[in-house]
Amino acid sequence: MELFREQPVGAEGGPELKALIAEASQALARLDMGRLEELALSCQALSRTMAPENADLDARRQLAQQAREAAADMAVFARVLDATRANLHVMNRLRELRLGRLEYSERQARGGMEAEAGHGDH
Repeated sequence: MELFREQPVGAEGGPELKALIAEASQALARLDMGRLEELALSCQALSRTMAPENADLDARRQLAQQAREAAADMAVFARVLDATRANLHVMNRLRELRLGRLEYSERQARGGMEAEAGHGDH
C-alpha cells in the first residue's frame, strides 16, 4: 500500500480508509513500528486534505461514506489499541519490578494486586 500523500481518499492511487485501518491493525499486531509511523503520517495527511478549507464537498462525502463502511473495522482497531496499551502497562510494571523501582504500599501488599488503582483493565 502506498503512503497517502495529499490525494483524495479513494482517488486513483489513494488508499481507501478501510484498507488503512486494516493495515494499521496488522502493523500493530506485528509491532511494525516503521509501518505504524508511515500510517500515522498518512492519517495526518488525510486530515489535512479533508480540512474544510482544503477538501471539496464530493471528497468529504466520499470519506464520510468510507467511514460508515469502515466503522466495524475501526471499532476492532480501537479494541486492539486498548489491549496493546494494557499490555504495555503490564510490561512496564514488570520491568519496574525487575529493576526494583516499583514499591507497593502496605495496603497493596496485604490486599493483592486488585487494590492497585490503574491495573490496566480499562
